[in-house]
Amino acid sequence: MHEGPELDERRRGDDGCAPEAHTAAHTGLPISVDDVPIASAIPAWLSASFASVAAAACGGGTESAANAGAAQTAGTPTAAAPLPAPTLAPTPVSSPSPAPAPAAPATPTPSPAPSSPIPAPSPSPSPSPAPAPAPGPTPAPNPAPVPPPITSRQASRFLTQASMGATREQIARVQTIGYSAWLDEQFALPREQSRWDYLMAAGYNADTLKNGTAGFDPAMWKKLIASSDTLRQRVTLALSEILVTGIDGLVGASWKQFSAAAYADMLEKNAFGNYRTLLLELSRFPAMGQYLTFRGNAKANATTGSQPDENYARELMQLFTIGLVQLNGDGSVRLLNGAPVETYGQDDISGLARVFTGWDFDTSAAVTSVSPQEFLRVPLVQVASRYEAGAKNFLGTTIPAGTEAVTGLTRALDTIFVHANVGPFVSRQLIQRLVTSNPSGGYVGRVAAAFANDGTGVRGSLKAVLKAILLDPEARDDSVAAGASWGKLREPVLRFLAWARAYGATSPSDAWAIGSTADPATRFGQSPGRSGSVFNFFRPGYVPPNSGFATPTLVAPEFQITNESSVVGYVNFMQRMVSTGIGDVKANYAALLPLASDSAALLDEINLVLAAGSLSVTTLASLKSALDAISAATDAGRNNRIYAALTLVTAAPEFIAQK
Repeated sequence: MHEGPELDERRRGDDGCAPEAHTAAHTGLPISVDDVPIASAIPAWLSASFASVAAAACGGGTESAANAGAAQTAGTPTAAAPLPAPTLAPTPVSSPSPAPAPAAPATPTPSPAPSSPIPAPSPSPSPSPAPAPAPGPTPAPNPAPVPPPITSRQASRFLTQASMGATREQIARVQTIGYSAWLDEQFALPREQSRWDYLMAAGYNADTLKNGTAGFDPAMWKKLIASSDTLRQRVTLALSEILVTGIDGLVGASWKQFSAAAYADMLEKNAFGNYRTLLLELSRFPAMGQYLTFRGNAKANATTGSQPDENYARELMQLFTIGLVQLNGDGSVRLLNGAPVETYGQDDISGLARVFTGWDFDTSAAVTSVSPQEFLRVPLVQVASRYEAGAKNFLGTTIPAGTEAVTGLTRALDTIFVHANVGPFVSRQLIQRLVTSNPSGGYVGRVAAAFANDGTGVRGSLKAVLKAILLDPEARDDSVAAGASWGKLREPVLRFLAWARAYGATSPSDAWAIGSTADPATRFGQSPGRSGSVFNFFRPGYVPPNSGFATPTLVAPEFQITNESSVVGYVNFMQRMVSTGIGDVKANYAALLPLASDSAALLDEINLVLAAGSLSVTTLASLKSALDAISAATDAGRNNRIYAALTLVTAAPEFIAQK
């Protein structure tokens, strides 16, 4: 379940960089086509496509290792001397023509000093003062510069970062009201049916289902695909990959589907709230108590020698708040005598673990009378006989002996929350989940400043943090996005959701029978809420070994689940979803049918909505050749051309690499 603080977050995995992502023709693995007559168009092109992903992703970039150092976010400090930052090609930025230098003033010739003092002149009579002129009209101030209109491509690119997927309607909305107003509009949207309520309404509370996970996956997919609050869902997904639980690790109680759904609902409720509030709910939430095993945690027993469980105390610091090493305000690693400075030690873990003793499910009659599952969504309560009432020392603070448990928890979280690391540590990971894997130090620093103070003196406002992330010049500047190291590998779940959102996938029966997508051989190697480790499916500091990432010290988290199996599994699953759906989950291609006879127009439309217009001329030409080989003379032919276009675009390197 967990690894100790000796974990090296930047450790190299077993899978290489891009060569593992170039499967199809390289490996000879088949790509199923489900009777859709596009088989001849896909395999050869996919080989080149995934090779292009590798070349683009491993080709170096604009950000130096000095700022990428913070990418260790959960990494072990090393005593070795830091490597010198490599010289990287700078991101091309248009520079204004230099203004001509002003001419140097002529040096005046000094007057000769007089040989004798010059008498002071007699004062002249003062003239009568002239009348003051009448005041003229105050000149009007220069109008503020009007920002250029947002293009459809820019709006679509913004939505790849700020939503579950772009749609034509949302693109137009962003263009009409602007980025900031769109965020405000999303912040104001009400939450829709909770995952918990979906389970209840769909009958997953039947007693025969208490020992399984039935209902959890459809509850998750319905929210991700169909909820109108698309920003809130994107942030909820991001938080679920930072504050990680996984349904299979929810031990100690039945009704796992309800526990996992309640946890996702809690993250959603706090997605636009305050991080301090989120930490408190997290620290008393049943699912987290189950996953990191502090539910039922007891004080030390001198007779048996048992000690309090330290899992949650460790991960609260290591993964959720401050990380392993001290950071500067820009997220770079703070060095002392050339070495990183650890944020905490074993004594801090042991001291903090005493705070998390005595917490257990609330199974009082007031709770269980609501429903048999209700105890899984109300805060853990104290069992006094298990609580460690002695002093608790950690991070340079002491909670005195005899402090009541809830007060002790509050003081502990207050101590952690004001730690200087929390802002840059959390900000960097949210940037990675939404925008780019390797943000500059300046970008991290600006977002961390918004975390520290939202402009009204409030620390930890996630609304302020999200605005800082999504409106930052580095996120919005097209020239920055063109840099080789800018952007991120779009995780498989987000690729799938981009398609589902763009073309209005629905489930008329409300069954949402997509199921788990965790199997890399047949699906994505990733499924929402099903991480097998508190370290998520991929780690924020992952560096593919033996790759172009390692040389300039860049990170590529999503490459940790990118390999031969997952690439082919993803393409096969997407092709099935695009063409036939799964269960009654199907998309609506009515807007594409009128374009199907013109393959260039069809590709242009899909390129804009799914890939923000990023597909290259070369890629578009390759895809057009493949589509032109499919007859569009009949309805079946036009549909097949749409299926092929969508499958090929969702496998294109420019789509997979989010810029």
